[in-house]
Amino acid sequence: MAWIAVSGAGGQGLWLRRPGRSGGAPAPRADGDALLARGSLVIETRLPAIRRPRPLVLCDRSGDRGFHLSLQAIPGGGLTLVLSQNGTTLHRAINLSEAGRTDLLRITYSWDAPARRGRVALERTDRDRVLIVPVPAPPPMRMADARLLIEDGPGRHVAPEVLFLALSSAIEPVGPMPSMLAGTPIATPQGYRAAGSLERGDTVLTPEGGAVPVLHRVSRTVPALGSFRPVRLRAPYFGLRQDITVAPSQRLVLSGSEVDYLFNREAVLVEVRHLVGGTAAIPAETGPTVTYTQLLLPEHEAVIAAGTVAETLYVGRLRRRKDHLAASVLAGLDRHLLPEHGRPVHPVLGAFDAIVLAEQRAA
Repeated sequence: MAWIAVSGAGGQGLWLRRPGRSGGAPAPRADGDALLARGSLVIETRLPAIRRPRPLVLCDRSGDRGFHLSLQAIPGGGLTLVLSQNGTTLHRAINLSEAGRTDLLRITYSWDAPARRGRVALERTDRDRVLIVPVPAPPPMRMADARLLIEDGPGRHVAPEVLFLALSSAIEPVGPMPSMLAGTPIATPQGYRAAGSLERGDTVLTPEGGAVPVLHRVSRTVPALGSFRPVRLRAPYFGLRQDITVAPSQRLVLSGSEVDYLFNREAVLVEVRHLVGGTAAIPAETGPTVTYTQLLLPEHEAVIAAGTVAETLYVGRLRRRKDHLAASVLAGLDRHLLPEHGRPVHPVLGAFDAIVLAEQRAA
C-alpha cells in the first residue's frame, strides 16, 4: 500500500512520498500537473449533531482547471459527496441508516481511471457493516488537486470533527481489518511465535487448549491516526506477560467474576478503543503509518497473545458478497475456500458497558 500523504486534525499535511518513489518526499510542487491514475482518498470523521447541512470537508479552486470536493453532513443522518475535476462531476448521497447508527465513519473514495471503475465505501469504525457505492469511469486526480486536499491553506476547510484525511496511490481495501503488530507473540504448540511469522498451515493454540490451523494471515499498512492509532496494552493487565501494541478495533476476550456479575456471561468481547483512558491501555507512539497483521481461523477462534485472549479476524459471511470480498484484504482468494463465521461466541460490549467493566476491574 503506497500512502502518499496524511493530514491530521491539526490541518497540516505530511507528505510521505511521491507516486513512483519509495522514499519520503516534499509536497509535489513542481509536478502539480502530474496525474494520479489510480488511488484512494480516505476521510475519517465524527458526525456532528446538526439542524442544517454542514460541510465536513470543502476544497475548492476556480479557474481553467478548477477542482471542487465537498463532504457534507445532512440533518437526520446522511452524507453527500460532490467531486468535480477534469470536466466531470461525481455526486453521491449516502443514507447512513444503511450502515447502521454510529458517530464515527470512514469514507474511502477509490478510483482506477485506466480501468474506468471506482467506488465510494462507507464504513463504521466498529467494522460491522460496509456500504459500497460504485463510481463508473472516474477521472484521474491531478497532484495539484491532491495538494489542495492535504495542505492547509486558502480554498480548504476541514471541520473539527474530521480526524484525518489520507491519500494513497493504491485502491485501499475496506471491510474486516488486521489489528495486531507483526511482532505480537501468539501461542502455538511449539511455543510463542510472532504473529507475522505464521503462515497458512501453521497451528495456534486456543484458550481451551486446542490447536487450530491458520487459514491465512493478512496485513495492511494504514495511517496511524483516528481509529487506526495504535494502543499499547500494558502488562500485567488483561493477563499479559509483556506489553503489546494493537489497533483500537482489536477485541479482547475478558472473563472473571466482574463479567459474570455485571453481564451474567462467562466472557465478553471488548474493543481496545473502549479501554483507553486508564493505565492499562494508552496511546502508542508511532510514525505516520503503521502496519497491522491478523490471522484468519476456521471458526473465528480466539488466540493467546502474550498471555491475553484476543480475537482473530472476523469475516462473517463475506464470501457470499462478491463485491465486498473483492474490496477487502482477502481479495484474490478463492471465496469457496474461505470460512463463514456466525455470530461471535461471546457478546460484544458497547462503549458504556466496556467502561463500566473497566472501572469495576480497577476498583
